[in-house]
Amino acid sequence: MQELINKAKELLANGTVVRVLGWRAGDLSYNPEPAFFETEEDLQKFVYDGFCGANLSKYMIEASKLDGKTLVFLKPCDTYSFNQLIKEHRVDREKAYIVGVGCRGKLDIDKIKEQGIKGIESVEGTELDGPDTLTIKTLYGDKTCSYASAMLGRCHVCKGKEHMIADEIIGESKDTKDAERFDAVKAVEAMSPEERFNFFQKELRKCIRCNACRNVCPACSCRKCVFDSNKFDSAQKANVDSFEEKMFHVIRAFHVAGRCTDCGECSRVCPQGIQLHLFNRKFIKDINEYYGEFQAGADIEARGPLTNYTFDDVEPSIVKERG
Repeated sequence: MQELINKAKELLANGTVVRVLGWRAGDLSYNPEPAFFETEEDLQKFVYDGFCGANLSKYMIEASKLDGKTLVFLKPCDTYSFNQLIKEHRVDREKAYIVGVGCRGKLDIDKIKEQGIKGIESVEGTELDGPDTLTIKTLYGDKTCSYASAMLGRCHVCKGKEHMIADEIIGESKDTKDAERFDAVKAVEAMSPEERFNFFQKELRKCIRCNACRNVCPACSCRKCVFDSNKFDSAQKANVDSFEEKMFHVIRAFHVAGRCTDCGECSRVCPQGIQLHLFNRKFIKDINEYYGEFQAGADIEARGPLTNYTFDDVEPSIVKERG
């Protein structure tokens, strides 16, 4: 972490950047939050550890509108989102100095609690070069668990440790993938139509319409969202009926189809623990099967399959017959 702070101080001091976008300590030791730093003194609150799961790419939309260049720290998975935002002309590459940071998977405090560990005060061993076993300080004494067992679900299906874009890289990333990306989607697909409907109804009825998923999503970058309209009831924070709560998430999934990088932020920030990434991952799986393998954000130049046309698209016979 100190190397990141030193780099930030250096770039601020020599005028390369006028602000830094990173993470600062939150109200709890395992709850850091995205933050801007403008002075060396501000950087005293800078942190980077296993709980810094927030994808900072979306914050660069507003930072790109400010004077001067912003230093932003991006994990490997974050760089896909940043690339996609460049592609959609939502961020200004010339306004960003990107430092790729190493990652060995990010932690989920709920995964630790699910292992029966209660009264958590702090978690030790979360550093990039930390041990494979976490030590959890609790009201009932020290507890331990493996680092891997406490990782976010998205890290178990990690896209890889390579940064897709960076001006320089600090820290070495590790391979964390130990599961298949689409296994959960296939499990849902194997259900009967009635079982699938009940599964998603059970998930979505937990929604309180806090909009956290939309607000954190790099692909949700519209200046005004259709769901903020006062012409119908979806602008309310609490859903008024079961139809509205389904409509919001299904339509949002359609809006990001072909653009979602599968960063998993929607599920990470959901206070109700809804598996929102399953919608997006289902679309990704279908797009791969119908249009060929495609990873949003991997290539700035490549056209998305839903905005491109080839003779190999779905139902090519129609095209050939007309030709």
